[in-house]
Amino acid sequence: MPLLEISIIPVGTDSTSFSSEVINAVRKLKEKELHYDVTPTSTIIEGDLEQLWQIAKEIHQEAISSGPNRVITNISIDHRKDKKTDMNHQIDTVENAID
Repeated sequence: MPLLEISIIPVGTDSTSFSSEVINAVRKLKEKELHYDVTPTSTIIEGDLEQLWQIAKEIHQEAISSGPNRVITNISIDHRKDKKTDMNHQIDTVENAID
């Protein structure tokens, strides 16, 4: 299943914090019942490709409409076709190799 990594950077705000953008994004993910993982610098979302494009667009639009005059949205998509995998499997593969 494809993975999308997204990070939102509001520019030109009065605060260096952008946790409110992350909170808004996570609320959207919960509403859509998408599997996700929040990291300190980005959020990883699992879903079909159309869902991922749509949620990335919604997260970006929410961030820009919440006040800043400029928002930088970085996304990365991991779309593997040769075998079925998911976030948990990828994490387990690394952690099992370490043990």
